[in-house]
Amino acid sequence: MPNIKQQKKRVRTATQERLENLRYRSTAKTLAKRLEAAVQAGDKNRVAEEHRQLVKWLDRAAARGALHRNTAARRKAQAARLVSGSS
Repeated sequence: MPNIKQQKKRVRTATQERLENLRYRSTAKTLAKRLEAAVQAGDKNRVAEEHRQLVKWLDRAAARGALHRNTAARRKAQAARLVSGSS
């Protein structure tokens, strides 16, 4: 446990950042599952909307550092392949 005031604050902020990054990663997984379900259902409008949301969320997560940019790019490519296969 830190004794210095600044280090105590650093532990608090690191915990908050870790939880926020976890939220970004978790939501990205949820959106990917929703996209896959929409593709299975065959609803083209829903597929387009879910894909748009997923790409936007992955870009945001990569921009803030919750996901590595190559990971975000890979997941976007996987989603694009999934969408193009459904067309």
